[in-house]
Amino acid sequence: MNTESFKKTKILFVCMGNICRSPTADAVFRYFVKESGVDHMIEVDSAGTHAYHIGDPPDQRTQNTALNRGYKMHDLRARAVQASDFEEFDYILAMDKENLNLLQQRSPQQHINKIQLFMQYSKNADLGTEVPDPYFGGHQGFELVLDMIEEASQGLLAHLCNNKKEVF
Repeated sequence: MNTESFKKTKILFVCMGNICRSPTADAVFRYFVKESGVDHMIEVDSAGTHAYHIGDPPDQRTQNTALNRGYKMHDLRARAVQASDFEEFDYILAMDKENLNLLQQRSPQQHINKIQLFMQYSKNADLGTEVPDPYFGGHQGFELVLDMIEEASQGLLAHLCNNKKEVF
């Protein structure tokens, strides 16, 4: 089947400032997508609901924790969610309920179904429904966030592959 006739599935990961959780999800999911050989079918980005850190790289603690597991994110830069993102992306995945609610409030009604909690794709219910913000905590918080994101990324990729079997 000719994959050129298919539209790329676009995923946007969202947290508050786009320097810890969402860039981690961006880097991890992008890695899984590439390793699975489906990077020609999936596009990944991240953004924040607040404009605190626009243009900044991910938090150094986030980068170090990710790099220890082989994920590179030094080239990512924080940006805020734009009105056009609701139209452009197929999945808008919030890291927690607070950001989910902010996204739902900002979204045009016809795109509200695209907004979900990222952890709904995790098969491990013990991890919870929200990715906690590690910004004000210690090293263990960044490790936990990475564990959760790896788990949910595997579930999201499986979901996408199951829904596009004929393409992949």
